[in-house]
Amino acid sequence: MAAAASQRFAEVGSTQAVPFVAADVGGTHARVGLVRQVNAGSAAVAVERYDKYVCADFPNLGVLLKHFLQSIGGLPVQRVSIACAGVAVGDTLVNANLPWAVSLAEIRSEIDVDDVALVNDFEAVACATHYLRASEYVLLPGDAEAAANGPTLIVGPGTGLGAAVRISGRHRPLVLATEAGQAALAPGNELEIEILRVLMRQSTHVSNESALSGPGLVQIYNALCTIRGAQPHLRTPASITEAALSAHDALATETLNLFCAWLGGVVGDLALSCGARGGVHLAGGILPHIRQFLLHSNFSARFLAKGVMRPVLERIPVSLIDHGQLGVIGAACWMLDARGGDG
Repeated sequence: MAAAASQRFAEVGSTQAVPFVAADVGGTHARVGLVRQVNAGSAAVAVERYDKYVCADFPNLGVLLKHFLQSIGGLPVQRVSIACAGVAVGDTLVNANLPWAVSLAEIRSEIDVDDVALVNDFEAVACATHYLRASEYVLLPGDAEAAANGPTLIVGPGTGLGAAVRISGRHRPLVLATEAGQAALAPGNELEIEILRVLMRQSTHVSNESALSGPGLVQIYNALCTIRGAQPHLRTPASITEAALSAHDALATETLNLFCAWLGGVVGDLALSCGARGGVHLAGGILPHIRQFLLHSNFSARFLAKGVMRPVLERIPVSLIDHGQLGVIGAACWMLDARGGDG
């Protein structure tokens, strides 16, 4: 599915740098763009072509990328940067959410491009936020002056729960990838303790993303049905969200309220853990679709409910990023950053 090219970062054609491919690969969708460096020495990019694919429609990532390259008319590409959830171990990617295994050697062979690099998806998103000029929706205003001097947390739920930390540097930011989504889920009230008990019957390790992701939303809903003695009839994150937003199903509404509040508690913990004085950016595939619900939920109350640390968190601005191409732009910015802005 093709999408219009982005003009948010630069006017296309403003540079003669050689274009390259950047991809943002999630458990459900892969977003692929043909990007071009804006100016020599800069990691800012313009997106010249942008397509979105359903991962399950392709047998592997190499075939998906080959399809994109064919769709741009055989334009010679020398570099590919892939943002993907998980951790690279040697040539392969450790990830539980993708529909297929990822091997860089297989991708290089499939698309006949030698320079293929892999970066954690939220590390890429964190890189992109350094150049971001997209709209943001403020949940908590925080302290703008204090926010200029400290690490920034980027976190958000999609097929999994991703998080990264951006630290300002003299020339370019330092980005720390994390696996915060795999950390153990901590309940904040009696109902969440009950839900955790239900989830622990299914797994000895219940991670943050077990509840705070698309599949996690279904897990919360099913656990609530068990606790309430109700028969679950909603099967997907989209159906639960739709029922909650339309206020047609009380259990769906309770599920989404729990999801937002629990997310606020976890994000507050992460902000304290990394000293996110520079602010918090919420990203991921779910939150933009429930923006108004999130704004009126208990997310902010739970974010701040950290005992003696409440005054610290009150100074941290929290905002929701609204930019559909953020992962693609981040993958491109990361590659240019990693090479000193040499496009």
